[in-house]
Amino acid sequence: MTARFQGGPSMSPKTRQLLLNLVRIGVSAGLLAWVLSTIKLDALAGTLREADPRPYGLALIIGLAGIGLRAWRWQVLLRAVGVGLPFRRLVYLYFVGAFFNTFLPTGFGGDVVRVLEAGGEADRARVAGTTIVDRLTGFIMLFAVALAALPFAGGLLTGGLSGAIAAGGVGLLAGSVLLFEGRLLRGITDRLPLPKALALTGDGWLARMYAAITACGRGALLRALGVSLLFNLSLMVAGVLIAQALKIAVPAAALFVIVPVATVSLLLPSISGLGVREQAYVLLFAQLGVGSEPALAFSLAYYSLDLAAGLVGGLIYLLAGLLRLRA
Repeated sequence: MTARFQGGPSMSPKTRQLLLNLVRIGVSAGLLAWVLSTIKLDALAGTLREADPRPYGLALIIGLAGIGLRAWRWQVLLRAVGVGLPFRRLVYLYFVGAFFNTFLPTGFGGDVVRVLEAGGEADRARVAGTTIVDRLTGFIMLFAVALAALPFAGGLLTGGLSGAIAAGGVGLLAGSVLLFEGRLLRGITDRLPLPKALALTGDGWLARMYAAITACGRGALLRALGVSLLFNLSLMVAGVLIAQALKIAVPAAALFVIVPVATVSLLLPSISGLGVREQAYVLLFAQLGVGSEPALAFSLAYYSLDLAAGLVGGLIYLLAGLLRLRA
């Protein structure tokens, strides 16, 4: 019999969650305080006042239309595992998910809500599996866009940053191949003394979810990656329009690298990316000689696209409850 560690009682889930939330608050508060200490608020206000609303309005429309592209991508994956939810339902779920992702501290709460809302009509393990693949295909193409643009923007960034972006992109692509291939990862985990609940084979919930990940098939993955490419290109175009609105003169190729890196930085623990997002854009734009105030203005304007989608999703979710259109 394997001996158990007797060093004391294990930490309760509530305590772990409290500590994690404290870390998130600390990271967000610390980084936000740092950013605000490096800018002049009157200069930031001036940058925002002088912005051209026309390119920003077009960027806002593109941001909202991106919800439809993401719903289309999810539908491709769901159909591959035998879940046939109508497109309008998926658009609704993605808008609702945008609301919870924006206003919950984790940034992933909307994915849980999507699974729970769709789970009443389909097997939740399969829906959860496709949700993970949905996220991953987005990240894969996000890095693919950055890697494709890197040769055209590499001279504008430091060698260390360019190397880190290249290494991160290659690592993500390699890890994704390992995850989607399935057999090798299952073989590795089968040799480990894992409890049944964590096994990738069998009839456990995690095993069924991983089965959905690997069951999507090459054709569905390629189609989902194609839709992800369209979606991420739309995000890059929105970033270029926001830069035009704020009169930030930077090459489009540089934005095609900066926006993906700043987006991935949101995986760090924080409260809805607060502080992390702002610090990332300030540091990355500094590589191009852009001051802290325009960089922070760009960060706020770009975040407003997610905020707008979240507010629309919250309104839709509220109306659906008032009209008793959801459980």
